[in-house]
Amino acid sequence: MNIIKRAKAPTPKFFRILRTVGLSLAAVGGSLLAAPVALPAALISVAGYLTLAGGVMTAVSQTAVENDKIKKDNESSSE
Repeated sequence: MNIIKRAKAPTPKFFRILRTVGLSLAAVGGSLLAAPVALPAALISVAGYLTLAGGVMTAVSQTAVENDKIKKDNESSSE
């Protein structure tokens, strides 16, 4: 299964929730990094880590697939 098919395949419920949490973390981190006011260096550092963690969490969650549906698709395509 290539990455395109994997990204388009159905995602389990747990990973859909995790993907939403990751997107939220990335959004919060991004908004802190883009804030027009001067923020402490520690907060900017934490915002960078939040953005990174949210992006990784989202990418990993998007590529998780349901095995049952993949097996059914593979069986039907081989017939």
